[in-house]
Amino acid sequence: MSRKRLGILISGRGSNMEALLKAAQDPAWPCEPVLVLANKPDAGGLEKARGFGVKAVAIDHKIFGKNREAFDRAMNETLEAEGVELIALAGFMRVLTPWFVNQWAGRLINIHPALLPKYPGVDTHNRALAAGDLVHGCTVHQVTAGVDEGPVIGSAEVDVAPGDTEVTLAARVLKAEHVLYPRCLASVARGGGTRVRDDVVVEGITVRVFAPRA
Repeated sequence: MSRKRLGILISGRGSNMEALLKAAQDPAWPCEPVLVLANKPDAGGLEKARGFGVKAVAIDHKIFGKNREAFDRAMNETLEAEGVELIALAGFMRVLTPWFVNQWAGRLINIHPALLPKYPGVDTHNRALAAGDLVHGCTVHQVTAGVDEGPVIGSAEVDVAPGDTEVTLAARVLKAEHVLYPRCLASVARGGGTRVRDDVVVEGITVRVFAPRA
């Protein structure tokens, strides 16, 4: 089986990146991480990636000032030099320019900590709590020019518990993200599939996954 060459973009500690790198240790998983790229030289995920034997580099966005496209073009050059075929955003805290999104259309994937189309953008956990939601979760989607508007690949739900705070709810959703993201990327790499429901228990938390089976 030919594995898709995967690039992962991060800005911080890279917990979703780590979930993907762990998934890639299974040779049956259809993606091969070949590059982790951060926009911050001090991103903690860089050293984690190197610990997995994956090339990890930083391109400091600050040196490009307000020229966002120049930064995106520098990223693109680095990704193409490594032969990247598929990109996973894993806590990459920058809005990508239309130029970059168009370059990678259909091959640029993101995970968002809410059940889209609910709560695009930031502060998703507080917004879910303020609305009195009983169910919250995360969504993997293709990236398009609109913020968190791209086609949904899969989602995962967790129950909101009485007394939840932003911190406790975020921690539970993050566990769901680590289950969902590898499955959805595998589906993209294999050309898609029909979404099915699987209930997965992670550290005592039930996660309802709606995604193509990996």
